[in-house]
Amino acid sequence: MGRYKQLQSQYDELQREYAKVLAESAELCYTRDRLVERQGKFQSQEEEIRKLHKSARMLKHDMRNHMMVLSSYLAAGEYEAAKLYSSEILDKLNVMSSYVETGNSLLNHIVNEKFQFAREHGIRIKAEIENLSFHRMKSIDFSALLNNMLDNAIRACGLEEEDIRELHLTISSQRGYGVICVGNRIAESVLKRNPELHSSRQEIALRETEESETEIHSTGIHGMGIPGMKEITESYQGILDIYESEGFFYVSAYIPI
Repeated sequence: MGRYKQLQSQYDELQREYAKVLAESAELCYTRDRLVERQGKFQSQEEEIRKLHKSARMLKHDMRNHMMVLSSYLAAGEYEAAKLYSSEILDKLNVMSSYVETGNSLLNHIVNEKFQFAREHGIRIKAEIENLSFHRMKSIDFSALLNNMLDNAIRACGLEEEDIRELHLTISSQRGYGVICVGNRIAESVLKRNPELHSSRQEIALRETEESETEIHSTGIHGMGIPGMKEITESYQGILDIYESEGFFYVSAYIPI
């Protein structure tokens, strides 16, 4: 009997050691994957910066020719042509001087890639970004959420007339939440046409006493990806809010800090 207890004790000890080794192995695999992921982001970010520098060098090299063309337009009294040409040059300069640095490599990659695409399609951009880590979120969830929010807004901008194509991105901390807010200018109300998209910001105040029962359905251009964004947000005990204000359609994700 004593021998059995001794063997059982040794077996239990081996089981504990085995579980410990498995846990350490899983942690090492997770750390390795994060490092590989981070390396890939750094390389992508480095490539983006390299492209911007290359464009800057090319424009600088061509600036003398640009000035000669402008001078010829002005000398000939072709003021509209000069205005259009100078506008095209300014657009190129704006793209090159618009790299966003947030202190978060994943956020840098997503924002700069989407902003570049938006500018290429004539969308004006306004961004206010605080240096928030969103450390509670897995990188894959943060990426899916922000990419989806920006993709929807850019897609919606493309449906509007060129003179009102405008996108706003705000990332800030509010009342214990990290907030990602993406808005796009609209010519007419989306929620009047499609009220089932609506959710109330009052959910934040009610959160302490009850769970929200609001369901957001995927309908129309703004609905693409919304159920998925809602699922990601709520998996971190957050809130996805959809509303309109001053001619803009907004989607805001509130993630507890």
